[in-house]
Amino acid sequence: MSFLKVNHLEKHFGPTRVLEDINFELEKGQVLVIIGSSGSGKTTLLRCLNFLETANQGSFSVGDEILFDAEQTYTDKQIREKRLKFGLVFQSFNLFPQYTVRQNITLAPKLMLKEKQLTAEQRKESLAQIEQKADELLESVGLKDRQDFYPCQLSGGQQQRVAIARALAMSPEILCFDEPTSALDPELTGEVLRVIQSLKGGDRTMIVVTHEMGFARDVADRVIFMADGVIEEEGTPDEVFGNPKSEKTRAFLAGVH
Repeated sequence: MSFLKVNHLEKHFGPTRVLEDINFELEKGQVLVIIGSSGSGKTTLLRCLNFLETANQGSFSVGDEILFDAEQTYTDKQIREKRLKFGLVFQSFNLFPQYTVRQNITLAPKLMLKEKQLTAEQRKESLAQIEQKADELLESVGLKDRQDFYPCQLSGGQQQRVAIARALAMSPEILCFDEPTSALDPELTGEVLRVIQSLKGGDRTMIVVTHEMGFARDVADRVIFMADGVIEEEGTPDEVFGNPKSEKTRAFLAGVH
């Protein structure tokens, strides 16, 4: 059974149709890589899935739950709850400059904790769990020794690794990356891609928008090529990279090699 199902999703900005009848499915634990030229709709698709944009038509579900249906109206509280299913790592890091690395990672879980009705003992135990998870995440992205640094004291690659840890701190069911290396110098790109690749496995489901074709081929279970707001081609890495059927796909891949 598919874990993520996207059905007939469309997004228009005035007369401009940015997404047109988007349909795809993803199994739990799979990595979907989305490739395509700038303006093809990749980022808008991620933003719709993360409730940062509202699709004009269509629906999508995670597991047995329909998260979004364009025919329905949702309150701000409902949207905040639904958004927790996804984690999004932006291309420009979007860290809070006034907070340390550790504070950036623990801020959202602690804010969520405030909304819960807990006893003093339960709150204390939950805070300890948040701090323990932060320790584990800092270790996993190789930044335990930088936990008290501020974003301005870090390299771009280190900032992006903090952003990844921050997204994971909320335990999202689907982790999304929007061009995670596009703001980095070439020498810093590898360290971020290695962290993302290390996350693959088990039940972690990921959607990665990237222009790094070698990485895409290595990490993906499924690949989508988007052009002009539609899914032009979809398949395994071998199918899309090794034997593309669409002329647009072939032209794109020839241009990025």
